[in-house]
Amino acid sequence: MKKMSNGMMWGIGIAVVVLILLFYVVGSYNRFVGLSQNIDGKWSEVENQYQRQADLIPNLVSVVSSSVKVETQFVKDVVAARTAWLNAASVGDKDRAGVGLFNSLNAFVATAESYPILQANKQYIALTDELSGTQNRIATTRGDYIKAVQSYNIAIKRFPANVIAGMFGFTAKEYYQAELSSMETPSLGSGTLP
Repeated sequence: MKKMSNGMMWGIGIAVVVLILLFYVVGSYNRFVGLSQNIDGKWSEVENQYQRQADLIPNLVSVVSSSVKVETQFVKDVVAARTAWLNAASVGDKDRAGVGLFNSLNAFVATAESYPILQANKQYIALTDELSGTQNRIATTRGDYIKAVQSYNIAIKRFPANVIAGMFGFTAKEYYQAELSSMETPSLGSGTLP
């Protein structure tokens, strides 16, 4: 068996290092793509839950309107908030419209609950229970989205992966941030439908 020359050993060593770096770059790139797609998937689930909430509104408005026989500003506000959500295009606009829809629905339900006839209506009770469950799912899916963004942002900012992320144009994603107005308790006025 022949002894390898120093030059050949150096060549093999350099080739091994290049292969390791290549595998690291490819692996990092694929990981960033996967994490980015995970964020998109998590946001799609948030939108799915908002859509579920929006789909409940026509039935809820119908039950309330037919039971109390009034057309109110609360009904108009909920319908307008639903329309704003359906027409929103960007992630930020969709979420702001979703917060507005949530606030309108809460004010609507709080006001509608002052009517004893609605408290006895099984359809109304079922719809508000479903709406409450949907709002809980929205909060859960937003949390999942935030965790996905955090994982991605950490991955692209750690050294040496940050060099690869920069080479391929992976930039930090924005976290979900609640609007300041969504943290305020909505004003319910007199608490009755006009």
